[in-house]
Amino acid sequence: MTTKPREKMFVEILNKLKTIMFDDQLQPGDKLPSERELSERLNVGRSSVREALRAMELLGLIETRRGEGTFIKEPKKHRLVEVLASFILNDTTAKEELAETRNLIEKNAIMLASERRTEEQISKLKDLLSRMEEASADKMSSAMEWDFFKIVFDAAQNFLLYRLWIELNEYDDTCSKKKYSYKLSDYKNITSLIQAGMEENQLSSIQRYQQ
Repeated sequence: MTTKPREKMFVEILNKLKTIMFDDQLQPGDKLPSERELSERLNVGRSSVREALRAMELLGLIETRRGEGTFIKEPKKHRLVEVLASFILNDTTAKEELAETRNLIEKNAIMLASERRTEEQISKLKDLLSRMEEASADKMSSAMEWDFFKIVFDAAQNFLLYRLWIELNEYDDTCSKKKYSYKLSDYKNITSLIQAGMEENQLSSIQRYQQ
C-alpha cells in the first residue's frame, strides 16, 4: 500500500515541526512559534500547520491555551500512567514486569549515553553525585533520580526512550512506598560506565533493587 501524497505531506510537516523544536532548543513549558510563523518557516499553508498541531495535541505533545498560544507539554502529565494505575498496578506480576521494562530502558539509555555523551554531561552527572552524597537517604530518592536520568537520556539523544521512561517511572511516584530504586553506589557505577564507555556485557551490573 503506497502512501497518499496528503499523508506524506502531513508526515513531512510533523518531522519539520520536530526539527524546529530541536533547532530552537524548546523545552517542556516553552511556547511554540505562532501558526503564521510556522507556516512561513515550513513554506506550507496555515491550515496544514493547524492540522499537524491538532494531531500533536491529541498525542499529548503540546497544549493550546486560549489567548496565550501553544506550548510544549510536560511529558509527566500524559495519560498512560493513569491507565497503568487503573488496570495493572494492583497486580504483583504486572508491577514486576513494569519495573523490569523500565530497567531495560535505562540500560539501553546508559549504553547510548556512553557512546554519545559530552564532557559537559559527565560534569553534570558528577555534580549531581556530589549533591547525592551530601543528601540523606530520603532526600536522595525521587527528585534526584529524575534529574540524574534526565542527564543520562539527554546524553543518549533518544527522546522516545525518555518519554517511555517517564511514563513507567510514574509508577513509583503513585505508590506510597517505592519498590525499586538504585543505591548511591549504583549511580556512581553508572556515571563511571558512561564516562569510560561500556561494553554490552557490563549491562548486567546495572540493576534496580527492591526496597
